[in-house]
Amino acid sequence: MKRRIRVGVVFGGRSAEHEVSLASAVAVMGALDKEKYEVVPIGVTRNGRWLTSGDPLKALKEGNFFASKEMALLSPVHLEGVHGGTPSRCTGSLEQIDVLFPVLHGPYGEDGTVQGLFELAGLPYVGAGVLASALGMDKAVMKAVFRQHGLPVLDHVVIKRRDWERNPESAIQRVENALDYPYFCKPANLGSSIGVSKARNRAELEAGLALAAGYDRKLLVERAVENCREVECSVLGNDDPIASGVGEIVPKREFYDYVAKYSDENTELIIPTRLPEEMVKRVQSLAVQAFLAIDCAGMARVDFFVTRDNTAVYVNEINTIPGFTAVSMYPKLWEAAGLSFPALVDRLVELALERHEDKARNKTW
Repeated sequence: MKRRIRVGVVFGGRSAEHEVSLASAVAVMGALDKEKYEVVPIGVTRNGRWLTSGDPLKALKEGNFFASKEMALLSPVHLEGVHGGTPSRCTGSLEQIDVLFPVLHGPYGEDGTVQGLFELAGLPYVGAGVLASALGMDKAVMKAVFRQHGLPVLDHVVIKRRDWERNPESAIQRVENALDYPYFCKPANLGSSIGVSKARNRAELEAGLALAAGYDRKLLVERAVENCREVECSVLGNDDPIASGVGEIVPKREFYDYVAKYSDENTELIIPTRLPEEMVKRVQSLAVQAFLAIDCAGMARVDFFVTRDNTAVYVNEINTIPGFTAVSMYPKLWEAAGLSFPALVDRLVELALERHEDKARNKTW
């Protein structure tokens, strides 16, 4: 009987997106074919402890992780020789992991840090590598790279938290000299619209910068496109990525904030979008270009703003570990394209193994 592929699904993490990660993990673990894969849940607590024994998902949801006696340890030391050609360098139930599937959203999971650990350990993993993950997480650097590749991005100003706290008036003046109201204020390194606010005047700008500064040392203030369409496109692949159809987000709140994304039942997800076919093709092309610009791999969801008259489109951001919840656009777009959720996660594991095999061809001495 053929041995099942052992997939370690890593979730939770030291991020404000911890709860979103748990919801994504439930969906991913449920979609992995149990006849083909043996799923190993790996929970990461808010303080960075890795758990494998018992029920890590339940432990994180209940905050009772101290009941777990086994703590997972993944060594960065590359040791050769184990089953299936995959190195073994983990303790306990992680000893025979074949591939890791991180669904860690935000810092310490989506920013290249955990990907670096996987690389040092020599383990295959789903999704973007260190560089693409870091670029995709930092919105300020991401937009600079996109602009360098000729992709349309909105005008913005980057403020360091240190500068904001030392001289708020000077920071505000910088923004007002560069951009016209309204703006969006964001932490540069976070997702799920956490710490994001809209500023229509100076008082709201002050409040927005203060809010964003609570989450990151780098703050992004970006020109808002009023009365625009928010559309998203999923990308799948490694060196030859493909784009899904395009979906449209219609929040009933003022903008697509955390509540609109995860708890407001009135938020509409329109698949396919109502954009003209020519604009759909433009969005799909830009999504693939954005994916390649940061040297992404496996998966990404690219978000856009499109003006109501369909004359302009702007790349908002790329998400290298997009949401996998029941209401997430990434799997829904592929489902609409004929790729079911189980087939999607299966393909992502295949892409991870293919990329790892290709990397193994590199000479290291």
